[in-house]
Amino acid sequence: MPAALGAPLLSVAEGAVPHHSHAKSAAAARDVDRPLYLFFNAEEVAFIEAACERLIPADETGPGALQAWVPNYLDKQLGGAWGAGERLYRSGPWQAGTPSQGYQLPFTPGELFHTALRAINAQFTSKGTAFAEASGEQQDAYLKSLEAGGTDLDGVPSGVFFDMLLKMTVEGYFSDPVYGGNKDMAAWKMIGFPGAYANYYDAIDRHGVKFEREPMSIGQDRHGHIHVDPNIPASI
Repeated sequence: MPAALGAPLLSVAEGAVPHHSHAKSAAAARDVDRPLYLFFNAEEVAFIEAACERLIPADETGPGALQAWVPNYLDKQLGGAWGAGERLYRSGPWQAGTPSQGYQLPFTPGELFHTALRAINAQFTSKGTAFAEASGEQQDAYLKSLEAGGTDLDGVPSGVFFDMLLKMTVEGYFSDPVYGGNKDMAAWKMIGFPGAYANYYDAIDRHGVKFEREPMSIGQDRHGHIHVDPNIPASI
């Protein structure tokens, strides 16, 4: 059964990525290499890997979130300066704002994820199970409930957490590999994006011809190695 998390979610994710069955997702999870996690603990990793793979599952069109190392993107960004709130106003007062006022919570991005994940895992522990062990349909239903909002995750509104999780999952899938995701530039290869070429001199006179080259990362050296720097703001 295809993964479906409701209209608000699909309006964001469906245009960018395909959907597939839980069986394919589980198989993909077993077949990919794992990064070294520095921010997430083991319990948090289990939720993040399963959730990201439900948001961007693998199929015949391209790799899923796990194969593209999307959880590694989350881990490195949340564990870096951005996750620590380096550029975030934190002096209060903390009051509920309108949607047009943007983020109004006292948590840094890193604190928000740790707090929400602790509350989520406590919910599943109290039921004697874990999110990663649930069926695809059950995982989808739970993610949809987070998206709908209305649940307090120890001070973090579930809708705020889901919105950040979804946005970072998409970012990690399509961003430059220098930020930790898009492993082997698989997402770029899937959509035909060339990446960060600085010089198009050899192609400037080729009018009406499709530009086809292997993608290049901004963190790629002359040997083709990509150096991941978690402290580079993802907005650069």
